Amino acid sequence: MTNNRPIGFIDSGVGGLTVVKEAIKQLPNESILYLGDTARCPYGPRPAEQVIEYTWQMTRFLLEKNIKMLVIACNTATAVALEEIKEQLDIPVIGVILPGSRAAVKASKNQRIGVIGTNGTIKSDSYKRALHGKAPHASVVSLACPKFVPIVESKQYHSSVAKKIVAETLRPLKNKRLDTVILGCTHYPLLRPLIQNELGAHIQLIDSGAETVGEVSTLLDYFAIAATSQDDPHPQHAFFTTGSPKIFDEIANDWLDLDTISSVHTDLGGF
Repeated sequence: MTNNRPIGFIDSGVGGLTVVKEAIKQLPNESILYLGDTARCPYGPRPAEQVIEYTWQMTRFLLEKNIKMLVIACNTATAVALEEIKEQLDIPVIGVILPGSRAAVKASKNQRIGVIGTNGTIKSDSYKRALHGKAPHASVVSLACPKFVPIVESKQYHSSVAKKIVAETLRPLKNKRLDTVILGCTHYPLLRPLIQNELGAHIQLIDSGAETVGEVSTLLDYFAIAATSQDDPHPQHAFFTTGSPKIFDEIANDWLDLDTISSVHTDLGGF
């Protein structure tokens, strides 16, 4: 097995790019393949069976590209599909919920933790179970934020409309005495300045995707599949989208602070 095979990242859209950004920074020798299912985003309102089907379609696409590890960089897909996919693949498969929960328990001083995510993620109670598994007496307040993903996917995350929607959506978290809030969707870090401003500087925000990269690094070493500069001095990154490459590239280059990303359109499942 050669260590210079790429790591695969899948997401419902552009949100997983927040995980890729951290991966490029922490794992500079690794090649990355990213697939965003922007044509069918958001996944949050969809039935679990449909999310599992779509996640498998993305997984099979990247398996054909000979990836050495799969990162499900989508909280909704992690919540409903991670265990099934992990059981059936012979490469390491990582989701974003456990690393984010672990970091939140570590960061919280009063064990009053908020979780914001899509309808699907919040409905699954995956974060609540993970948090209580680490800290049984923690108080967990969950809030679905269904309008956040469309803001990001339409590249409106710097707009006044976004500021208004974030303020209205997060109002129920006020006066809950939270000291830590998990960004339980990989799209949400693109709204982080607005979220932080609304919740207050005293609230510690946990980026579940960024925390996941630390776990990726650990598992690369554990399975002895980490790439080195000797394996490939010029790691290659490739990006695929089921939607508009133009919109994807604009967001990707903006968020990753690059001007070189040129994604490839791909169809999944014949839709």
